[in-house]
Amino acid sequence: MNRFTFKKAERLTHKILIGKLFSEGKGFICYPFRIVWKEAKLNSEFPAQVAITVSKRSFKKAVTRNLLKRRIREIYRLNKGELYRELESINVNIAFMLVYLPKTILTTSEMEDKLIKALKRLPKEYEKHSQLSEKSDSVHHDTSD
Repeated sequence: MNRFTFKKAERLTHKILIGKLFSEGKGFICYPFRIVWKEAKLNSEFPAQVAITVSKRSFKKAVTRNLLKRRIREIYRLNKGELYRELESINVNIAFMLVYLPKTILTTSEMEDKLIKALKRLPKEYEKHSQLSEKSDSVHHDTSD
């Protein structure tokens, strides 16, 4: 994973999967981002697919929204390698969405620090929730009379 590319196969474009992300997915906030994620079977060679969104309510002009999305995409492109290695080591595919929360434009360096932190947290969140679901799936019988 030495090449810093961001191919079409790495983008989350499937409308049904995006809908399921918001209805069934789990999420966390690593300000200035909200990350909504879900384990998914991806028809891709990559272990993760991402969609990036900026609120129209916060930024009325498309030019500003597109600027922010370009910056976030570039930061993700340069820093996704570690996320991919982590996901491949635990053998899981994740679809997630990055939602930009603030109503102001942060500097690229501020966004980069926080996005790196969020990408490191994503596999940990998966492991935490998969352990919780394993515990809740097991059946406990009360043997006392």
